[in-house]
Order: sequence, then C-alpha cells, then structure tokens
Amino acid sequence: MDKIYELKGHHIKVVLEPKLIRVYSNAQLWAYLEGNAAIRLKRFELLVNTIKADYQHHFGNALAISNASLIVEILVHVYCDYLGLHFNRMIPVKWIQQIVKKLLKRAEVVDCGEKAVDTNRWFWDLLAGGQLILISILPRKLNAKCIKHH
Repeated sequence: MDKIYELKGHHIKVVLEPKLIRVYSNAQLWAYLEGNAAIRLKRFELLVNTIKADYQHHFGNALAISNASLIVEILVHVYCDYLGLHFNRMIPVKWIQQIVKKLLKRAEVVDCGEKAVDTNRWFWDLLAGGQLILISILPRKLNAKCIKHH
C-alpha cells in the first residue's frame, strides 16, 4: 500500500507490505533530513514512529524492527545514494557512471523487512548501536548542490 506522509512540510513516500516497508530516498526525504545531528535524529524518530504506527493500524500488529535498526538502514541507503550521485558528478567516465547508476537504483529504495523476510536485518541490527555516529556524519544539507532531482 503506497503512502505519502507529510512531515515538517515534506512528502515522504513509503510503501507498506506485510513484514516490510519501503522508504524512498528522494529529494523530499533529503530535504526533510536537513539540519544538525540532533534535528536529524528527531526527524528520523518521527519518521519511523509515524511509519510504525501506520503499519500497526493497517496490519493489526507491530512491525518487528527496532527504531534504531530502521533509522540506520534508511540513513545508510540515503548516504550511499548521496555518495553515488556525487561520484557520478565528479567522474565523467560513462562506463563507470553506468555501474554506479545500477547501484543507485538499489540505494534509492530502502527495503526494510523483518528478520523472516530480510536476510540483512542482522547487519542493520548490528549497526543500530552506532546510529548517533552515523547520523552525525550525514551532511547537514544533503542536496546543497542539487544532485537529487526527484
């Protein structure tokens, strides 16, 4: 089920499925995540709490993923998307850019699943303890150079 959450004036695109959510790393999400680490942490918490509450409302049970694990998975995908777009701007070699574009397609859609459907959940759970460090390395303004257009 496709959802658009309006948070702080930004329209965040999410898909809800049983045991799985998909968050889209688009220009709206990037703009929503602007600010210092404290602001970003609060915004990530608002985002995952909103998604999880809606998920529970629609499916009648809680999404079995910790907030920290969700935050880290979304954050790492957004950061990989950001780095890939920057890389393609700086390296004008077409065949390399094509490889990076394929990787960017995977980074743009953040599939967050419960352990039963996501074989990588253990990895995100492992990184969850470092969420504050990871949030602090994310640039304050992700789209300062207008690299994300959609």
